Amino acid sequence: MSSQDTSALISSSAPPDDGAAPAAQPPHNWLRAAAATPGVLPVATFAAILIVWEAAARAFAIPSFVLPAPTRIAGGFEAVTAGRWIEHIWATLRVALIGFAVSILVALPIAIGLTRSRILSACLYPLLVVIQSTPVVAIAPIIIVVLGSGDAPRIVITFLIAFFPLVVSMTTGLMATPPELIELSRSLRAPVSREFTQIRIPYAVPYIFSGLKISITLAVIGAVVAEFVAAEKGIGYFIQFSTSFFKLPQAWAGLGLLVFISLMLFQSVVLAQRVFFPWSLPKRQP
Repeated sequence: MSSQDTSALISSSAPPDDGAAPAAQPPHNWLRAAAATPGVLPVATFAAILIVWEAAARAFAIPSFVLPAPTRIAGGFEAVTAGRWIEHIWATLRVALIGFAVSILVALPIAIGLTRSRILSACLYPLLVVIQSTPVVAIAPIIIVVLGSGDAPRIVITFLIAFFPLVVSMTTGLMATPPELIELSRSLRAPVSREFTQIRIPYAVPYIFSGLKISITLAVIGAVVAEFVAAEKGIGYFIQFSTSFFKLPQAWAGLGLLVFISLMLFQSVVLAQRVFFPWSLPKRQP
């Protein structure tokens, strides 16, 4: 068979080109694209919850002092001046950040001591567990009476809530260092300071940031708990004041701000790890 006959046979067996559009992609492809785009699915889920919430509040005529609709909560934001919001946000944020910083400064030396000395670990670790097991809400009034009504008792309450996860994560990370590296360091007669700064702490960075992510959100909780006990400013104080006068839309607005602050602080820790310690992040699966 000649080449011309072969080409004619192929052209005759090919389907006619009638200008039809290519087959549409499977309908689930857009779901995969949305899942691959960061933030799309969480935002869509949150928007769907708000829509269902709004529809249920209107359909069942739920009173605003029981469960306000999202539009009523938006009105609660507008009912308070921007200056007053900033004042309350700064009061809560200041206490949370100071308590968080103090928890880091205290937790790291304790974690190093627990790693370095078995005797200190046996003596101190049970005490830390007892402190963590004690409800801070129960001892908060005692702290307020002892330290007064300024920022000091609120910082102490925030510290007590935030520092325990840091101690545990830091100690776990420092002890997770491969023992052969520790033996090599000691065989080279490296000082203890270099053992921690150049071997143990770099290996503990992923554990440390895991504790920091938990601790930063607990710091906000601690600041709010302290404001519930004794405060004249802050989001926690604002929520308590609003609920006492049955201004539920404003209280929900304050709660929304607390959630936003916690998320922003959490993302700040995540960003710090990505920028300064990218090698400590887990490898993504292909």
